[in-house]
Amino acid sequence: MGYMDKDIAPQNDWALIDAYSQSIAAAVDVVGPAVSRIERVGGRQGHGSGFAVSPDGLIITNNHVVDDAKVVRITTPDGFVTEGRVLGRDVDTDIALIRANTSTGAWAKLGDSQRLRRGHIAIAIGNPLGFEWTVTAGIVSALGRSMRAASGRLMDDVIQTDAALNPGNSGGPLVSSGGEVIGVNTAVIQGAQSIAFAVASNTANFVVSEILRYGQVRRAFIGISGIRSCCRAGWPLRRARCRRLPCASAASKPMGRRRREGCRRAIISSPSTAARSAASMISSD
Repeated sequence: MGYMDKDIAPQNDWALIDAYSQSIAAAVDVVGPAVSRIERVGGRQGHGSGFAVSPDGLIITNNHVVDDAKVVRITTPDGFVTEGRVLGRDVDTDIALIRANTSTGAWAKLGDSQRLRRGHIAIAIGNPLGFEWTVTAGIVSALGRSMRAASGRLMDDVIQTDAALNPGNSGGPLVSSGGEVIGVNTAVIQGAQSIAFAVASNTANFVVSEILRYGQVRRAFIGISGIRSCCRAGWPLRRARCRRLPCASAASKPMGRRRREGCRRAIISSPSTAARSAASMISSD
């Protein structure tokens, strides 16, 4: 039998709990004032969250928060209300950039999401279900997740967290204990227990830079991409379609003519042996 010393004093965890609480409160004090409520103006109504990333009123939110709106209403934590225009959006990463008509005051710093580790503290700030500027906390559950964007493109480097998120949190910041934004809250699995996702801050930083420079995110493509389509009689369930196929001599022609010919020469597969062979190469069982 083992021997237990009855004189051992119980360990006091209050100091650790207090340090955890203080780190969360300090991060919220830094980032919280930069978080805004975003509402669409005109068209289909809806609201979400966003956060300023520069003193001149640049605000990051989700693409599905602004949807097709060109103007949004911005409400800051101190009650200041202004409007802003949507500078650009990227459906493939669910990121949109807004320019407020006036400065919104406080702004947050984008951190380096590559430095994250599983188990790091993750703090979500937003406006879930109309409850403005709600704070929830959890940890980084996993890194490098992938999920489908509304466009069908695969989003990489997504952060999984167990911080409680609800409709209205979309577009709000996921914050580290150091007071830096490490992600943009974007999705939650309804009915699941504490499984939520955020677009990594490095991805958001790239998208914002592209929108500011070009007005959109430029991506390379090889001319052919696979898409899903309904099954027809005699067709395999998985197959390939050529969506864009620029002609070989397109580089030597004016841009306008290049685009027109690229559209005219688009190829759609038919239920042929060639199409089935292409499908088997792209998607194998």
